[in-house]
Amino acid sequence: MARDLLPSIGALVAFESAARHLSFSRAAAELHLTQSAISRQVRELETRLGLPLFERINQRVFLTDAGEAYRLEVSRILAGLATATERTMASAGGAEVLNLAVLPTFAARWLVPRLPKFLSGHPQATVNFVVRNEPFSFLDTPLDAAIHFGEPTWPGAISEFLCIEEVYPVASPLIRERFSLADAAAIAQAPLLHQSSRPTAWADWFAAEGLSTVGAHRGSRFDQFSMIAEAAVAGLGVALMPRFMIEAELSSGRLELLTERPLNAGKAYWFVYPEARVRSRLVRSFGNWLKAEAATPVSA
Repeated sequence: MARDLLPSIGALVAFESAARHLSFSRAAAELHLTQSAISRQVRELETRLGLPLFERINQRVFLTDAGEAYRLEVSRILAGLATATERTMASAGGAEVLNLAVLPTFAARWLVPRLPKFLSGHPQATVNFVVRNEPFSFLDTPLDAAIHFGEPTWPGAISEFLCIEEVYPVASPLIRERFSLADAAAIAQAPLLHQSSRPTAWADWFAAEGLSTVGAHRGSRFDQFSMIAEAAVAGLGVALMPRFMIEAELSSGRLELLTERPLNAGKAYWFVYPEARVRSRLVRSFGNWLKAEAATPVSA
């Protein structure tokens, strides 16, 4: 590494802040520096690089193409440096840190309630959560692993099977009584609640029950299963939900299964980690624990 080519951390931080805000004054306020100090550090950085990072037009600043490309790299590097620093500080006394990308409802309704069991067996471990709904490049993030729903196709990573998603029609006792939801035909006439990322779920369920799919797309749509669960509890309609995501509502009687026959959604949940983390003891331990928990049947 040609260390004499490396700019100072202060200059990179000043540049990143100014580039993010497109304002030297806002960067100065954020970093508790003067505007002239930000300007000086950016000018020194431009001199070192040998090209302009900003265009200055009518007292406003805009990133050049080179400046935008450099901003993306610098932002990634600074985020990685911050995470590495936090991880090192957290490892004092032998602690281990796992930075995990999660699906929000899966994490809140399934993983977090079970996490104390893992931590009790790994008292030196710390698990940090970051929401990621779509696959990403592990090379561009400081994340160690991810919970993924879909297909096991993640470049540069290893995918380990957790469980198939099976969904059940559920409703509040009020809705069940109001619409006399005794069979599939009655369910088809009730208000339907949809998960936006599973747009054909109800049509698939209708078809599996031998019913016409006409009308299967009517009803309200929600981005997250957690929102659908609340909507169903509130009596807004019938939802198709994975059973493991509504354990509390089923146990309390706020929601009821309308049939014991699940619909196989055709996709699965996976524990994914980059090839570079294959030797990580904590990643392996967490993955093995996840697979064991996912294989444990959900109680009625």
